[in-house]
Amino acid sequence: MPKLNENYLNLQDSYLFSKINQKVTAYSKEHPDQKIIRLGIGDVTLPLGTHIIDELHSGVDALASTTAFKGYGPEQGYEFLRNSIVTYYSEHGVNITADEVFISDGAKSDTGNITDLFDKDNIVLIPDPVYPVYVDTNLMNNRKIIYIDANAENNFLPLPDSKVHADIIYICSPNNPTGAVYNHEQLQKWVDYALKNQAVILFDAAYESFITDPTLPRSIFEITGARKCAIEFCSLSKTAGFTGTRCGYTIVPKDLVFTASNGTSMSLHTMWNRRQTTKFNGVSYIVQKGAAAVFSPEGMAQCKENLAYYQENARIISSTLSQLGIRSFGGVNSPYIWFECPNGKESWDFFDYLLHNAQIVGTPGAGFGKNGKNFFRLTSFNSHENTLEAMTRFKKIFSSI
Repeated sequence: MPKLNENYLNLQDSYLFSKINQKVTAYSKEHPDQKIIRLGIGDVTLPLGTHIIDELHSGVDALASTTAFKGYGPEQGYEFLRNSIVTYYSEHGVNITADEVFISDGAKSDTGNITDLFDKDNIVLIPDPVYPVYVDTNLMNNRKIIYIDANAENNFLPLPDSKVHADIIYICSPNNPTGAVYNHEQLQKWVDYALKNQAVILFDAAYESFITDPTLPRSIFEITGARKCAIEFCSLSKTAGFTGTRCGYTIVPKDLVFTASNGTSMSLHTMWNRRQTTKFNGVSYIVQKGAAAVFSPEGMAQCKENLAYYQENARIISSTLSQLGIRSFGGVNSPYIWFECPNGKESWDFFDYLLHNAQIVGTPGAGFGKNGKNFFRLTSFNSHENTLEAMTRFKKIFSSI
């Protein structure tokens, strides 16, 4: 009989969004006539831009031609896409090289797979509340996790504690689930802490395209010293609507060099390249053609139109909560709105109440950690019409909550 990875016994019975889907499916079967408005999972609803679609078609056409056909591509990604990402970063004042960019099927995969590079004895620092993938992937490897409190008192932007040592640090900004965004000064404190502790920051920038405030950093590499202590993950899921198409990228600077137990220098860039070439065959040529179009002037203009649409939905939700006197976070520079459950309700109870009384689906904050117990997350990824209707329903039931 094989010996199993019994660390899986330390995980919750089901992934957060699977549990939500089960509850919604059960309610739908019992009430087939009810219109349910989903503002829970962070999945986009608008179609891809026409320029991106055209380039996806050109990728398909290439596979129908003997001369243009593509088989296995480079595991790191095609150079045309990597160069497009380098240009995109340079437009925001960040200098990276194409061979530091690794194309993937999304940030979720890479934030989990990156743990392959680190021994299980590392101490991991994770904010609470947090995207569940950070926690679960480290529990699977039986790493020690230290949680740092993100709460209303610190605006859900915790800062490092000099008395605490960590080897690996997870930071998401704009944050999922709270929508909070670190400024330059705050991120500098994290970089300084990482350098002092010889730690690595795993920086999730999946929502950077929602930042409209030019004073806020969109990349950890805008911060002095970050190239020596940080890896950045990004995704086209929210930037360009690629949740179903699947494409993201990870930036691993060549400066990330550490000393092994035998005194040998080890490069995280080299290790990640080795890991990818062993375990990953790359993203399809078709998808990468579409992804490169995202970073063209035409593609970026179309993406910004979609982003503005979702940003208006976030404004509608935030405005409604403000009118009702409900304290909320996010909604600006982020697609997520994080708010206190009315009358001190616990988040799963509030989830059930919203579903059964207003047919609105959100995400219980408890699914992101203990500090989310009395908080709730709504997303802006729906139509204007559905968002407005959801907020009308919300106002109608608010007095009876």
